[in-house]
Amino acid sequence: MRLSTIAARRIALAAQGFGVPRPEPWSSTSRHVQRVIDTVGVVQIDSVNVVSRSHYLPFFSRLGPYDRDLVDRARDRAPRRLVEFWAHEASLVPPATWPLLTFRMRRALEESWGGMQSVQREHPELVAAVLAQVRSRGPMTSRQVETALAHDLPRDREQWGWNWSLVKAALEHLFWSGEVSSAGRTTQFERRYAVPSRVLPPHLRDVAESVDLRPTDEEAFVELIRISARAHGVGTEQCLRDYFRLRPEQAGPAIATLVEAGELVPVTIDGWRRPAYLDPTARRPRRIAARALLSPFDSLIWQRDRTSALFGFDYRLEIYVPEEKRVHGYYVLPFLLGEDLVARVDLKADRIGGRLLARRITWEPGRGGVDDTRELHEELDLMAQWLGLPEVEVVPLSA
Repeated sequence: MRLSTIAARRIALAAQGFGVPRPEPWSSTSRHVQRVIDTVGVVQIDSVNVVSRSHYLPFFSRLGPYDRDLVDRARDRAPRRLVEFWAHEASLVPPATWPLLTFRMRRALEESWGGMQSVQREHPELVAAVLAQVRSRGPMTSRQVETALAHDLPRDREQWGWNWSLVKAALEHLFWSGEVSSAGRTTQFERRYAVPSRVLPPHLRDVAESVDLRPTDEEAFVELIRISARAHGVGTEQCLRDYFRLRPEQAGPAIATLVEAGELVPVTIDGWRRPAYLDPTARRPRRIAARALLSPFDSLIWQRDRTSALFGFDYRLEIYVPEEKRVHGYYVLPFLLGEDLVARVDLKADRIGGRLLARRITWEPGRGGVDDTRELHEELDLMAQWLGLPEVEVVPLSA
């Protein structure tokens, strides 16, 4: 089967939830939030709060102005519709996806960050004590765990030589290994650690407590690729495995299994160098009429080669680039209009001044006319309203 690039783009946009009209502003319910969760499958978390915490933005892009408490409740209150784990990066996923990531939990000592690994190797007794505190008292923040340990085991504090950073590293190791989970976040965005059986819904508690009840690695890889395929609509092997950060040897056999079962169809896309795979259940709309400002961490644009191939839009995050070397700005949101990514907007929420600042707007070649500008300003007005900011200020030197 052969697809044109525009057909593949429309399939991809529909698969990511941009093929349906947004609800009226502020009318979204938990059902709308659930629709986004079911559609994208993974929502990336990032601590940068220049505009908004990143995990709120994909819902805004697909729903327009909505009550952010809907997402908080989905994450923080039982029965949870979202739980945290390392999926793409630090992410929110449906609870049913959590057991599929057991293969990553098993490799915590090989794949987690250095500080997490070293605390387990050098202070196993501290890790055990931290786990005991969470089991008996959770949900707890890392600072609450430290306070509890100082109270319960004051002599061991001097012996271990631990401090807050070691307790935090121990908690993060336990989180990565699946021995603790997150029961939500505080208003300061701190994780509230709890054992998985207290976080996952009742029908998954046995699975939380027994690894033997979880899918095998091979079964998990197939299901993760299945989720990825639905969220992509169409994509290369690289696209499909990147969604959950799978390795080639993990994703390849899973893709072959789904091809053999008829759940993926090999296709060729005009202008793409690599073969691709189509979800045969994916919607194939004749046109897309979307309008959205996208988080830099939106799942539509995770895979930069795919973004370039689908949209002709080369996107790079410049947060870690020295200011004098940035091309488009610090926190740049791509602007989706219709079926195209037409601009990059460097945004900042000036909460003290009550303004949403568009510090730089860079239009794609041939875009930025009167209609494009009107649509962008309308979307900026909606975002400002959603953020509770009375004004939008577009820096005059925008290009």
